Amino acid sequence: MNARAQSITQALLSRARLIVPVLNGGGRWQEAARAIRAAVTDPSVVVVVDSGSTDGSDRVAIDSGFELHRIEPHTFNHGRTRQWAAERFCGGREFAVFLTQDAVLEGPESIGALLQAFSDPTVGAAYGRQVPHVGAGPFEAHVILFNYGDQSETRSVDDAPRIGIKTAYLSNSFAAYRLSALAACGGFPSHLILGEDTSVAVKMLLAGWKIGYCADARVRHSHAYTIAQDARRYFDFGVLHTQLPELLRYFGAAEGEGLRFVSSELRYVAGHAPLQLPLVPVRNAAKYAGYRLGRMFESLPRGLCRRLSMTRGYWR
Repeated sequence: MNARAQSITQALLSRARLIVPVLNGGGRWQEAARAIRAAVTDPSVVVVVDSGSTDGSDRVAIDSGFELHRIEPHTFNHGRTRQWAAERFCGGREFAVFLTQDAVLEGPESIGALLQAFSDPTVGAAYGRQVPHVGAGPFEAHVILFNYGDQSETRSVDDAPRIGIKTAYLSNSFAAYRLSALAACGGFPSHLILGEDTSVAVKMLLAGWKIGYCADARVRHSHAYTIAQDARRYFDFGVLHTQLPELLRYFGAAEGEGLRFVSSELRYVAGHAPLQLPLVPVRNAAKYAGYRLGRMFESLPRGLCRRLSMTRGYWR
């Protein structure tokens, strides 16, 4: 990072705090911590919220100079924990940046590039570009490449007729929030199974704020899910879409985007791993079945929901 970019990044970071929830992050968290440490001159701007790691992830945070706070594992909730952290650790700051433990900054300038989205006073939240981890398989890589393009953009509610549900896309794997906008929209919800970032995006857009996508702010982040894990993940998405009806009401159904995804995946796998083409319909059938079951979760036994879900702790 050149001196000017470093100066801009540190000036913006002085107005923000970076928050990372961690639980047994393993080697990927060690890699992520090193990348964060290379990006900040003052490691105390980084707050790690550890919910009971047993693999030394908390020690990685301490050794990196980050501020560490421990919480009981059963108290963790995607939305509630982030809201608690924003309220407790961001006093006097303008912005909060959230990273997940497995998102590795792709260059020390990424945080500054993300925060520069707020030079537009109408932007309430912004998120960065994700690229696949090194060695990612075709299915793992495609989902990231499909969702994160190489062109930055700023979206408002007026874009809903054009791009539908994608208007409200936002990922807390690498996202930043204008704290005044976050507070005005009620903060992160605690009742959702996941998608606290999506919920905030919907509220901000409907309140007149914009969402920024910063293609120059990059992290490496992807998951090598099995077919069963994909089905559970999409069950949780179905639950979310039932719990957050305003998402589909104002921004359109998810199925249209799903069809576009399947078409794109067929082309990508054909070009990169043609022998795995037979898995495309199998994987997507599993996802769709999981999603439809998630949409009807209110009529399913709680024990079955827990078995079908990737976020099993939620069903306690």
